[in-house]
Amino acid sequence: MFSTRPKLRKGASLSTVLNYTLPKLHTGKTWYVDFTCYDPAEQRMKRKKYMLDGISKVSDRRKRAADIIASVTSRLRSGWNPWAELSSSRQYAKVDAVLKLYQRYLKKLYESQSIKENTYLDYNKRIRVLKEYMQNHAMPIMYIYQFTLSYISDFLDYILMDRDASARTRNNYKIWISSFCSWLVEKQYLETNPCEHIKSLKEEPKHRDALSPEDLRKLKNYLEKHNRHYLLVCRMVYYTFIRPEELTRIRLKDIYLKEQKVFIAGDISKNRKDGMVGLNDELVKLMIDLDIFKHDGNCYLFSRNFMPGQRRITTKVLRNYFYKVRTALKFPNTYMFYSLKDSGIRDLANAAGIVVARDQARHSDISTTNKYLKGSSLTVHEETKHFQGEL
Repeated sequence: MFSTRPKLRKGASLSTVLNYTLPKLHTGKTWYVDFTCYDPAEQRMKRKKYMLDGISKVSDRRKRAADIIASVTSRLRSGWNPWAELSSSRQYAKVDAVLKLYQRYLKKLYESQSIKENTYLDYNKRIRVLKEYMQNHAMPIMYIYQFTLSYISDFLDYILMDRDASARTRNNYKIWISSFCSWLVEKQYLETNPCEHIKSLKEEPKHRDALSPEDLRKLKNYLEKHNRHYLLVCRMVYYTFIRPEELTRIRLKDIYLKEQKVFIAGDISKNRKDGMVGLNDELVKLMIDLDIFKHDGNCYLFSRNFMPGQRRITTKVLRNYFYKVRTALKFPNTYMFYSLKDSGIRDLANAAGIVVARDQARHSDISTTNKYLKGSSLTVHEETKHFQGEL
């Protein structure tokens, strides 16, 4: 009989080898269709038979045999194994079931704050793309052991070429799928992580420039005229260096106006640690002018139309508006929303020193004294409150 793959070698991995022979009709004293397939439980090839003697008419037997052969051939080529459901091996778990379990696992991590919302949403997006690929692939897989090096490599090629993604996006998918495979290995669905053999592609360097002092002034004048609430957004990034995701989670009660500082709780900060940053004079003046503190303390600092409100906006809203302003001012594409932070760190370092800028940006461990302080007792540098910036 014809075998579509080589016979299983001693010690070969189930995740990379699948044996079967195509079904064939046998006629004579007894009529039957048979084929062989590897049984993971007994670790040997076993024969499967479909008896046809119960069908009296020869023409009906041949028709039934043709139906069986067509059906079994298609199922075998798509990864079906008649013995897999009887096997206790986790490598023969259904792909759909494993993915559902993985998504439940991610949800639990998110609910326990072990991963951030952005990570949770990003991973689920990548799972959706993988499922789309599995459904539309010429040879869809059925069992998790078929999640092999070649299959993953083809999927990454699909991301790069069919979806016309950048090398950076393809590499990000590779990082995610490697973490997924590590989980599969941990749960004994796979023996090894196939992604260990997949190399990252060379990426074009990110081009993001800090805004020049002249362009900062242009931005300030434009927003003073067109949208002062978004000017507050830009100044928050420029003066406090609070990350965009953190900024969308700041509430009015986190701002200590009298002390001119903002508290970033550990459950919203990137490093999972409480932090405190200085609130510049220009920020305080603008907040007072905009009547920011007439709203309830539980309101997010930035909600609809970048005004305080009960509904949190996303970082995408912050970025997209910046791009509109960038277009209006004919700024180069190398100016990103995050460029405001780059600009602020540069200007504060020049005005007050690199140590002050480092601490304001929370780029390194806090001082020994601050290790023992929590919440509103965390210290800030006075210089962050009064230096003269360009925005």
